[in-house]
Amino acid sequence: MMPPPTELPRPRALLAEITYRCPLQCPYCSNPLELARYKSELDTATWVRVFEQAAELGVAQLHLSGGEPLVRRDILDLCRAARDCELYSNMSTGATVADQKMIERLREAGLDHLQVSLLDTDPEANDWLAAAPSFERKRAAVLTAKRIGFPVTLNVVLHRHNLERIGEVIDTAFAWGVDRLELANTQYTGWAFRNRAALMPTRAQVERAQRVVDEKLAASTGRLEVVHVLPDYFEEFPKACLHGWGMVFMAVAPDGAALPCQTAREIPGLEFPNVRDSSLEEIWFTSDVFQRFRGTDWLPEPCRSCDRREIDFGGCRCQAYLMTGDANATDPVCHLSPQHHLIAEALAEAEKPAPPLAFRVMRT
Repeated sequence: MMPPPTELPRPRALLAEITYRCPLQCPYCSNPLELARYKSELDTATWVRVFEQAAELGVAQLHLSGGEPLVRRDILDLCRAARDCELYSNMSTGATVADQKMIERLREAGLDHLQVSLLDTDPEANDWLAAAPSFERKRAAVLTAKRIGFPVTLNVVLHRHNLERIGEVIDTAFAWGVDRLELANTQYTGWAFRNRAALMPTRAQVERAQRVVDEKLAASTGRLEVVHVLPDYFEEFPKACLHGWGMVFMAVAPDGAALPCQTAREIPGLEFPNVRDSSLEEIWFTSDVFQRFRGTDWLPEPCRSCDRREIDFGGCRCQAYLMTGDANATDPVCHLSPQHHLIAEALAEAEKPAPPLAFRVMRT
């Protein structure tokens, strides 16, 4: 039995995926594989209503993402709406369309924080991974944003093709003067799962990268917050899915589908309510999909008897489904999982030469 709505936690963060359109072709993209099914984007008025309902529900932080959010012609209106709702707003951008004028207008519209993705510190490697010239645009965007007073996070998704340059990534973050650096290893969902054999680092790469991060930060005297997320596949225990499915986080996709996790569409058979038809409060407290893996009552063994059941809640549901075919299974990352051998097989595959990357093609 689920507790009544008055006892349930309220969401603290809303991910607004305002578009899936993107000029880049990143091979680790986590957006749905069949993007053609989600062409009908919410209009400005509906997004504004979603932001208002989020604030009323208790959400404090709004993350504007995509795709590339800057391809939306109403992006400044959406930033103003977030400000009017007193939501702390962060935008995740590839920065390829973020010239100086646009960055200044985002600041004037009330955007609080800018997060810029960088694919590699080597310009040629960055542009190869993006399948588009982008390194210089990203650097210029970061420097411009800092000059006009934006707090800036630099996000670098790590994998076998750039992990050897993790030291240079940290040096670049210091040189560009960013406030926060996210060293986020690839999560193998969406397009990244299709490219897993080409992206998965070797154990030696991961261990060396950890040493480099530790050494760099120990020798550092500058002010830089660094978040280093180790790859799930190399951990003993899984991570909780966004602090627990339907516990603190919700996402709204470009077509209005409300999701407990932005990759939840990986799991077949789930029906997602739409903000065109239902309020966020109704969705959060009463929809079947937000209750499906919320809490611990649904857990299988060995999770149900585990002391960590309220720490990791059985791990990632999308990862469990993609690897085992069963979204109810214990995340195979856990060394206690009956299917942990699937992780060992994936790691063994990573020790072999990498196959070619399959780049994603999306149209703006």
